[in-house]
Amino acid sequence: MIIKFPKIIHFRQNSKTFWKIFFLVLIANIIIFNWNDIFWLFQHQALIERLRFATREDAPVFEYHQGEDRVEISAINISAPLIIPTSNNSPEIDEALDRGITYFLGSALPGEEGVLVLLGHSAPPGWPKIKHDWVFSDVNNLKKGDEIEVYFQNRRFVYSVTERIFLEIGEEVPPYQPGQRKIILLSCWPPGRNIKRIGIQGVLTK
Repeated sequence: MIIKFPKIIHFRQNSKTFWKIFFLVLIANIIIFNWNDIFWLFQHQALIERLRFATREDAPVFEYHQGEDRVEISAINISAPLIIPTSNNSPEIDEALDRGITYFLGSALPGEEGVLVLLGHSAPPGWPKIKHDWVFSDVNNLKKGDEIEVYFQNRRFVYSVTERIFLEIGEEVPPYQPGQRKIILLSCWPPGRNIKRIGIQGVLTK
């Protein structure tokens, strides 16, 4: 009796091909449906910022809070994603601003000593809420003591507003004193016009 193996071998080869395709499709779907949470793994600069946050040794312990990275400012009804761009080049910054409040690469990380710089679009009154063109339109209404909550890497950081400043285009943000942990929200001024910059400064309180 002769046993013919080729069919069995062919079946096994087809089975291996099927499982390879199955796992590739599965991985692709996982990446697509979880892109907002894992996109930074594929972006060199964003990955560096995340690792910088995770490995720093001098940071205080902050409140744990599970959820997406975001910024909340209850005084002006703002809740928007916190976006880490791929670089500080204009196209990447513009794309990030469309998706939410944008971290300026190279500035202090949330809770870190230095100045955390967050960027956001502004728009004139009555502007439709398209993308996030409107997100910093009302920062001028923030008052001393109002809270800015930053959620990053499952930690909650609370900054208290201290003052409002205006900068020329290209002017650097004010320096910080050693030991200070500050934040500045930057947007165009007046809202929707690229004439100056408005900056809302705050200090870390918890």
